[in-house]
Amino acid sequence: MSQPTELSIKVYTVSLGCPKNRVDTERLLGTLGSAMVPVESALEADLTLINTCGFIQPAVEESVNTILEAIQDIAEAANSADKKPLLAVAGCLVSRYGQDLKDEIPEVDLWLNTEEIELWPAMAATALAAPMDSDTPRRLSTSPSHAYLKISEGCSHNCRFCTIPSIRGAHKSWSVDFLVREAEKLVREVPEIIVVGQDSTAYGSDLDSGEDIRQLVEGLSKLSGLEWLRIMYLYPAGLTENLLAFLKDIGKPFLPYFDIPLQHAHPDVLSGMGRPFARNPEKVIDRVRKHFPDAALRTTFIVGYPGETDEHFQHLMAFAKKTRFHHLGVFPYWPEDGTPAAAMDNQVPDEVKQFRRDALMELQGDISEEILGGYVGETLPVLIEKPSPEWPGLYIGRAWFQAPEVDGVTYVSAPPEAELEPGTIVDVEIEKADTYDLSGLV
Repeated sequence: MSQPTELSIKVYTVSLGCPKNRVDTERLLGTLGSAMVPVESALEADLTLINTCGFIQPAVEESVNTILEAIQDIAEAANSADKKPLLAVAGCLVSRYGQDLKDEIPEVDLWLNTEEIELWPAMAATALAAPMDSDTPRRLSTSPSHAYLKISEGCSHNCRFCTIPSIRGAHKSWSVDFLVREAEKLVREVPEIIVVGQDSTAYGSDLDSGEDIRQLVEGLSKLSGLEWLRIMYLYPAGLTENLLAFLKDIGKPFLPYFDIPLQHAHPDVLSGMGRPFARNPEKVIDRVRKHFPDAALRTTFIVGYPGETDEHFQHLMAFAKKTRFHHLGVFPYWPEDGTPAAAMDNQVPDEVKQFRRDALMELQGDISEEILGGYVGETLPVLIEKPSPEWPGLYIGRAWFQAPEVDGVTYVSAPPEAELEPGTIVDVEIEKADTYDLSGLV
């Protein structure tokens, strides 16, 4: 008698947008258990899963184009297969446009909106006629160096330019116990955990247990095998003296890397944005540096917000020059349908937005090169991401002040016999600094 064939589901995934989306994708894939076999294209897949971003117009366009490309590939694959591959589309685009999107793209077999995120595994299993394995860890899609830990869903702030609350709903935290158990499984595979949430400092504010970011960090810091703990999206209003003093006392594995989404520096613009911290942002920078003099600071700015004048922009330029961020992202303002800012008077012309963005990034390029130049001659611990495809003996890694995907990298040259393994930390003598990257030798 022949033995039954073990179920195999070939899955092709595309996760667009932020790391929080990536975590949603990885959690869903984990529930498919050992049956899930990753493949490299929709042409090979039984299931194509596209987790979309719908935050701003360029992200919407990217998501729609990705769906349409997948539809073409699936149609080609269906012509040579016994059954049509399944196309599932998930995430923010689905939640933002709902039925209109379904009407426009009827080829999609399964729609997964963020309001039903806890039902995604059951919905996918039903569509695939496959069992669901709730005990299987997440299927990581990052390099062997790191994993993201999504600690909350949604946002309860009312920034006038932002679509997130309308897409993802109000802030909702998962319990410390749930998150520490998930992280415990992750550190069996990776040495770095990166905490993400729309506002990480707001973690626990909705929990009756009274848990907050301090209890979570304390639990995570005790995990065996965790080398680096990085926290992203630290809103300035939540970076209190008490929290900073706590983080200082925790020490390793916490990294003194502060990702603070300020969005602007002028109080008039911040007030117009409806930011939860609309006072002088220098105060929070000074507060962080009082506790962590050598902290690496990252932020994002929006230029060309309605009503932003040349004077406001020059104020922002002066702030960036004085503060000297390690890393800075600058985005032209996009008037998103349904947001209060889109209906404001004094919209800034697109060419002015782009000019301001370019000017600020030029300034930041000089600052970044100066900061990185200060590491030349030092020996730094570097977390290896992967071998470089350019030539043998060259690896791509990150120093402690370089977060994956958003910051620069450190190129590491090693003798052929070294064979550096991704996910390991090695001491690197820094020999060269470029605008955003470092290079060094093992």
